[in-house]
Amino acid sequence: MKLPIFIIEDDVKLAELLTKKLNQNDFETEVFNGTENILGAIEEKKPSLILLDIELPKFDGYYWCRQIRTITKCPIIFITARAGDMEQILALEQGADDYVTKPFHTDVLMAKIRSHLRRSLGEYASIERKIEFQGINLFPERLEVSYKGKTSLLTYKETKLLECLLKKAPYIVSRDTLFEALWDDEGWVDENTLNVNVNRVRKKLASELMLEDCIETVRGVGYRLLRKESTTS
Repeated sequence: MKLPIFIIEDDVKLAELLTKKLNQNDFETEVFNGTENILGAIEEKKPSLILLDIELPKFDGYYWCRQIRTITKCPIIFITARAGDMEQILALEQGADDYVTKPFHTDVLMAKIRSHLRRSLGEYASIERKIEFQGINLFPERLEVSYKGKTSLLTYKETKLLECLLKKAPYIVSRDTLFEALWDDEGWVDENTLNVNVNRVRKKLASELMLEDCIETVRGVGYRLLRKESTTS
């Protein structure tokens, strides 16, 4: 079951970016611009976490934070361009759990979201995902992939890469899709960077899990995952 996260943000482009990133990480999202029936939606759908802007129409984020705290204890993370110490103190005093200033790196925000969810929901396993294809098991929150009792540790980018391939396996994932998933918020990235990451994952799967050449290059299109076990002992 996907955990629901509410985004209370009137910046349409930022709300779309947050929605896309959260959906890529298997969260459900709902966006509010600060004028809808936020409290009613919270009571009905019980979000696991709320991302809240300060600059909102009619009532600001501080107001909404106070109101939200009357009906739920779920984590609230402020996302705002206001970087002053007093703004952060006020947000925390109104009931917020964290404060992220714009511009920010979405990977850092995702790490904060997972950290707060682990604390609020208890056991880490309660939000842990497993993505499986023909015996290959990826645990994105652990940055681990396992196969037949063997486990390999991955970097964050390697995990995202393998997650994309596993979700579509055995079908092809385009290079554009992989670039978007791994570097969408980092501006221009050299084309060779993707090749480097693919080769690193290939080597780890081969040397640590005995899965030889299981990431196939489809020239001019992208990559796909095919299970190919090593025949060596």
